[in-house]
Amino acid sequence: MESFINVWQNLPAQISPTLFGIGSFQLRYYSLMYIVAFAVVYMIVLYRIKDEKYEYTAATIQDYMVWAMLGVIIGGRLGYALFYNFGYYWQHPLEIILPFDFSAGIKFTGLSGMSYHGGAIGVIAVSAYFCITRKINFWRFADLFAPAVPLGYTFGRIGNFINGELFGRATTVPWGMYFPLDPTQKLRHPSQLYEAFFEGIVLFALLWLIRKKSHFDGFLLGIYICGYGFVRFIIEFFREPDYQLGFVLGFLSMGQVLCLLMILGGLAIMVWSKRMSAAK
Repeated sequence: MESFINVWQNLPAQISPTLFGIGSFQLRYYSLMYIVAFAVVYMIVLYRIKDEKYEYTAATIQDYMVWAMLGVIIGGRLGYALFYNFGYYWQHPLEIILPFDFSAGIKFTGLSGMSYHGGAIGVIAVSAYFCITRKINFWRFADLFAPAVPLGYTFGRIGNFINGELFGRATTVPWGMYFPLDPTQKLRHPSQLYEAFFEGIVLFALLWLIRKKSHFDGFLLGIYICGYGFVRFIIEFFREPDYQLGFVLGFLSMGQVLCLLMILGGLAIMVWSKRMSAAK
């Protein structure tokens, strides 16, 4: 048993985050996970269209997925710069969009730092634009995607785990892990796996079970936003706050503050969309 625990606790050090590299360029599993995540969401949505007789075509969903990818990447990047490291990126604005380090020649570094909440805002913004231009009911369209998103999100957190980033707080529990990027080399909660399971698989299962019991357009979207916000808020107690921020409101991290706003936003969406549905 001790041998198994030792292997488990040191597992992150045995996982290479790089799929392959050419010179200073590296393709990481994290990037691949984004592709897998969107592919999973796409397949689940197509299944729902066929099984539940939604009126959208595969071509419409394919067009939308391109917009959604842009929303995630742009929103996630801007969100990270704004919410988590505003002071630095205010002084180095080009590093928000350029994946290079010019301090010693030119070195490819990738875009380091993405914010889930920024990505969510970005997706909602491009979704609203897409639906307006296509004359699509935004709330119904969002409800189509809401149950699928958590399962796709699971792969994003697995990517964080493979990268060895966003690890949890120091702990003494036997399922804790040592992460190579942790300068203190303390045993820490594998919070990425907690998030992958609870924010991904568990939330997906809940939304999947109730997907056909939606009473009004926007219901599933509201449940997803509230559900994610609640689960993420709890898991943040096990996740190490960003080193450049620490705690921002008493004992709360920036992620928890954003999750509280997210829960309020989800409740507001359900109230608003229910009133709009009743007024029809």
